[in-house]
Amino acid sequence: MKLNIIYNGDCIEILSGAIEENSIDLIFADPPYNLSGNALKWIGNKTGGDWNMVNENWDKIPDVEYLRFTENWIKGCYKVLKKSGSIYVASSYHNLAEIIMALKQLKFKINNIITWYKTNAMPNMTKRVFTHSTEFVVWAVKGPGWTFNYEIAKEINPEKQKDGKIKQMRDLWEMPLVQGKERVRSIDGKALHPTQKPEEMLKRIILTCSNEGDTILDPFMGSGTTAIVAQRFGRKWIGIEKEKKYVEIAEKRLGIKR
Repeated sequence: MKLNIIYNGDCIEILSGAIEENSIDLIFADPPYNLSGNALKWIGNKTGGDWNMVNENWDKIPDVEYLRFTENWIKGCYKVLKKSGSIYVASSYHNLAEIIMALKQLKFKINNIITWYKTNAMPNMTKRVFTHSTEFVVWAVKGPGWTFNYEIAKEINPEKQKDGKIKQMRDLWEMPLVQGKERVRSIDGKALHPTQKPEEMLKRIILTCSNEGDTILDPFMGSGTTAIVAQRFGRKWIGIEKEKKYVEIAEKRLGIKR
């Protein structure tokens, strides 16, 4: 099985063929949320520059097909995950129900649903609903004996007790949407991937639920953040990405030459 490589293709097909069964220690998945369908944009926004709602073809799947798609890629993840392995799945309210249903059908045990409070969430454009400022990360395990580095989780927790001592990490993570130097952008300043996740998020997941030398899998690699953080902390990694343009972006960030 090849390691430290990004497969360009459909994750369901690659999970069923290229990845060995019971070989992966930790999976982080950031699947399509299936929320595209319009071209909402905010030009001249004073708080963070021009803003466009995610509106990509890969994020437009009919509802019935989306549930089947979710079940199939999670089934593939179950096959390759070690019995003691963990899976983290990013979501919003748009696709949280499908993810939980698929995980439960495969007998995954859901340990936490982490709420990501986006401290710099975009303001409400329509003024007809409460401002959306949260996403979720579902943590589930395949079987007993999962890795959870409790003391490391306390050490890296930015929240401290009143006396400054370390404290337990809660399931509410406050961090901004990716911005500044961390955001991967084109020459004209436009974000190259619409749903790039913060390195801080991957740091918490990888350090708490894996050990040095473990293998991390990301079936929706996107711009490559999972691989970058895994590599930084001495983990091996495998990425899968269907869109060729994102593979090229991730490989450039990782310094991979074909």
